[in-house]
Amino acid sequence: MRTVTKFTTSLLAAGALAFGATACASSSGGSTAQQKGTDAPLIVAASPTPHAKILDFVRDNLAAKAGLKLEVKEFTDYVLPNTATENGDVGANFFQHKPYLDDFNKKNGTHIVPVANVELEPLGLYSHKAKSVKDIKDGATVAVPNDTTNEGRAFKLLAANGLVTLKPGTGNDATPAAVADNPKHLKFKELEAAQLPRSLDDVDAAIINGNYAIGDNLDPAKDALVLEKAEGNPYANFLAVKQGNQNDPRVQKLAKLLNSDEVKQYIEKTFKGAVVPAFGQPTA
Repeated sequence: MRTVTKFTTSLLAAGALAFGATACASSSGGSTAQQKGTDAPLIVAASPTPHAKILDFVRDNLAAKAGLKLEVKEFTDYVLPNTATENGDVGANFFQHKPYLDDFNKKNGTHIVPVANVELEPLGLYSHKAKSVKDIKDGATVAVPNDTTNEGRAFKLLAANGLVTLKPGTGNDATPAAVADNPKHLKFKELEAAQLPRSLDDVDAAIINGNYAIGDNLDPAKDALVLEKAEGNPYANFLAVKQGNQNDPRVQKLAKLLNSDEVKQYIEKTFKGAVVPAFGQPTA
């Protein structure tokens, strides 16, 4: 049985001292920071689903044979995993894609770098009130993620399905201001990504990240009105570390295991299209 520590955004208000006392604890020796050395466990911060589940599979089935000691710590927001990696409280993280990381590093002065792509969770449009995109009513309220890159991704999904038209030249950072034409007069409610599944009873539709959809018992392959296309999608999630730690032998072992045939089969069998393998080197 694994020991899991879950973190929420409320920890941000608790301050650095509280975070240091909680997030840095290691079940293998009570260390207050990620231990160094090839024989020490590699502590990896991850979102619960699918990231921690994939890491759990690696730890329980593949890591020992590869000579890797792996510990998994679950975080339920998109900020603390990078903060913990930057501070050395964990040795790596697995929860994000390149556009999000680029934006995070720029805004926070952090130095996190990708190591290896692992999987893609297609963003989807969900509703408790509409059974298809055509059923979304005039004046409907659509909730979208409020972090820069996922909000831009959400508006691209809306545009790809004819609900809005974006202004020419709109990039990955689209917001409601980028909408050039809104034929159904949609209203947009910007929420933290983790809150989106719980907003479905209060809005007409919501665009939800795949990991949060799965974590809230939504089945992207069946429940989403529309999903992002996987082919050529730049939003693959990857293993990431603080710059300078890419060649840590433990990190390299984990990267190889995460891109293995065993993990590919696990993803396909477990998530049935809601999460898809996306192995290889991250986009420059």
